[in-house]
Amino acid sequence: MRVLGVDPGLTRCGVGVVEGVPGRPCTLVAYYVVHTDPADELPLRLLHLDRSLTDLVAEHRPDAVAVERVFSQHNVRTVMGTAQASGIAVLAGARAGLPVQTYTPSEVKAAVTGSGQADKAQMTMMVTRLLRLPEPPRPADAADALALAICHVWRGGTRSKLAAAAERARRGGIRG
Repeated sequence: MRVLGVDPGLTRCGVGVVEGVPGRPCTLVAYYVVHTDPADELPLRLLHLDRSLTDLVAEHRPDAVAVERVFSQHNVRTVMGTAQASGIAVLAGARAGLPVQTYTPSEVKAAVTGSGQADKAQMTMMVTRLLRLPEPPRPADAADALALAICHVWRGGTRSKLAAAAERARRGGIRG
């Protein structure tokens, strides 16, 4: 399974692509940070982010997209930009006809480090180790995006199968 992970941000949006199967180490395909200029008007920044993510989806042809779920932050301005970037990432995956899954930071931390309370340094160290990289991916936005992709490879397939089974059961029976 190839997964494109997105750590949404309006100024810096991390993107990481990995391949793997649940229970096995993943392989790095690529990682990027899409930058937008804070001096530009919001519509131009969102358009740049949309074009960049759409191009990366087309280039890497992932099987799924994993996006960090926006959570409440103290700075409303920051959370608004993150939420807008998250919407663009979800749209890029949906437009390509891909399954898109969102994960909370705690879910990603637990999947990658074993602890939902891990800090940035621990996350970066585990991403580096899990992908067998010679050095940590920089900046942290890229490492976070790779962690999202790893999380989806390891947990997303199971989550999707459970959701599909629940939906079949809700509709009146399991069909094989």
